[in-house]
Amino acid sequence: MKTSIIPSAEPFFFPGTSTVSAGATQTTGILLTHGFTGAPKEMRWMGEYLAQLGYPCLGVRLAGHATCPEDMIRSRHEDWLASVEDGYHLLRGVCEQVMLVGLSMGGVLSLISATRLPVKGVIAMATPYGLPKDWRLEQTELLSRFIPYMPKSKDAPGSGWFDKAAWQEHVSYPQNPLRSIGELKKLLALSRASLPDVQVPTLLIYSQDDKYLPLGSLNSMEYIYSHIRSDRKEKLVISGSGHVIPRDAQRGQVFEAAAQFIRSLAE
Repeated sequence: MKTSIIPSAEPFFFPGTSTVSAGATQTTGILLTHGFTGAPKEMRWMGEYLAQLGYPCLGVRLAGHATCPEDMIRSRHEDWLASVEDGYHLLRGVCEQVMLVGLSMGGVLSLISATRLPVKGVIAMATPYGLPKDWRLEQTELLSRFIPYMPKSKDAPGSGWFDKAAWQEHVSYPQNPLRSIGELKKLLALSRASLPDVQVPTLLIYSQDDKYLPLGSLNSMEYIYSHIRSDRKEKLVISGSGHVIPRDAQRGQVFEAAAQFIRSLAE
């Protein structure tokens, strides 16, 4: 059977141990959002881990992702935000409150959404705050008519991963659609403007060995940390992991830290 979604890249829902009675719910749900050109599979292991602890977990598929690059070119950053909002309302059907957890661009979307939706908190992993200054970024719509795709990196595929077996199973588009990079730039501008309005508890997780973030891993962490206004904001820096933190070698450390943070908000 032929499907539109790449096999193994489907959105997912794990019910955890949520209980619903007489229209009331008694637990926290986790909304997991993947990154730019990626797929829900990036977040699946984390969702499985948190669901085993009892949390209902929903991994959304962002518009235009996990199908074919042409679909992503047709999508806009507003569509990606709408995908997160859809996931939030679906998850609220089985839980009383929602935590937003995002990777890379998924972290950007989570931080923006935390200023628009009533959420319990945010966990943002390997999240950028901007793109390098480049004249081409001002002309992406025009240039994309002639150069639709750009390489993701000059390095060999998989070189940034520590867990090579996990990389072999990774699902993402092989190149970055140039038009979509323009949409990412707009989204990042919106995120920078929104950061002072992030007032929910926030945990930022970065790897010092992440070579993919365009303006540096720890630079991104410090910028976001200094601009959000939450009374509770925390940072975790790990090593031995590439950009896709919830799939790479130190994922266990990340899962445990996330679970501890989520659990602490209920205390």
